[in-house]
Amino acid sequence: MKQKLVRGVRKALPSGAVQQVEEVYRKGRVKLVSARYGNPAKGLRVIAVTGTNGKTTTVNYLNEILKEAGQRTAMFSTAVIEVAGDRQLNDLNATVGTTDRMQRFFRDAKRAKVDYVVLEITSHALHQHKLDGVPIYMAVMTNLTQDHLDYHHTMEHYAAAKAKLFAIEPHFIVLNRDDEWFDYYDKYAAAGQKITYGTHDEAEAKIDYVKLYKKGSEATVVIDHQTKLDLATALPGRFNVYNMTAATAAAYLLGVGLTDIVEGVANLEGVPGRFERVVEGLGYDVVVDYAHTPDALQQLLESAKSITKNRVILVFGATGDRDKGKRPIMGQIAAERADRIILTDEESYNEDPHAIRNQVREGIESAGATAKLTEIADRREAIEKALSIAKKGDMILITGMGHEQFRIVNGERLPWNDADVVREILA
Repeated sequence: MKQKLVRGVRKALPSGAVQQVEEVYRKGRVKLVSARYGNPAKGLRVIAVTGTNGKTTTVNYLNEILKEAGQRTAMFSTAVIEVAGDRQLNDLNATVGTTDRMQRFFRDAKRAKVDYVVLEITSHALHQHKLDGVPIYMAVMTNLTQDHLDYHHTMEHYAAAKAKLFAIEPHFIVLNRDDEWFDYYDKYAAAGQKITYGTHDEAEAKIDYVKLYKKGSEATVVIDHQTKLDLATALPGRFNVYNMTAATAAAYLLGVGLTDIVEGVANLEGVPGRFERVVEGLGYDVVVDYAHTPDALQQLLESAKSITKNRVILVFGATGDRDKGKRPIMGQIAAERADRIILTDEESYNEDPHAIRNQVREGIESAGATAKLTEIADRREAIEKALSIAKKGDMILITGMGHEQFRIVNGERLPWNDADVVREILA
């Protein structure tokens, strides 16, 4: 009944008026739900991490650093939700929960008397006012690359949605100096202090040295041209060096001791669905990763190639009801960087999965990589195929789903986890 009423209102009003009504409704709903829970976010020190890629890992790094420093924390990330050490997998299939779910999270955090709340914030959540009224103590930006253009339509609108986080003038701001959108976000002032990170000579937390290993990374970060930190992490890949440096810069602004920063970074052994090694002892690696944007896929494949002796076998697809423009781009990236490609279905939502694969295949074919392409619609069969052709020294990358516990196909929610499927097949 409610959905029919909403559809009727949409048809009766001009599009501009519909948007105004929706905005008023969303703002009002946040206030009402927050009041119902006693405005639980009030008085909390909230650290919000936004960006296209790297949010989840950055949040998890920062959470570990703060805990190492003796702080009591609450964390809401795409992969894991934690309150005062009590952890659970995020099975919501969403980075930011519903308004009610988020207010319950803030209530639980306040009851646990946490010192800091660390969470991811998406452009959708900012645009839809889901976290209006939440006091943002620190805002962290990882990067901005193509994604969600089905919703925002242009990169400028996408950037503007994320800028809402910085426009409220948080006490601290952390920015990626190497990101091409750096100047866009640098114009926003912090009430207290701002810090930048990256390899750029002007970065205040400068990545001075990087060494990548098969099962980890090392980096030297120099802060303010004088404070040198030698960091080591169990997470491989140059992109994870950026994630841990973002968390390091944030912790430094918060006054966390240098030893606690180093130890906290080392404490993070992994994040579900983020370069997650599924099994050991096969002679080849099987890695599950959430990469679902062109930039994330490119960074992942480049890192995989740098630490793999032989072939990188990629099992991937694209999500339905999302930015269609990135599909052929991801196909081209796969064609240029993977040694074998197994194109399969991911989550089709309400789209025709065959049409989704066609759009990805266009990019593969345009790059002249048809010879190394195998198309298998059934995702389980695609993973079985990859496992059957893998040889010693290879790496199988299964991307797009990451930690997720179900897939939405034809509008139906189906239990699914890539890592579990791999283990089932091998068993």
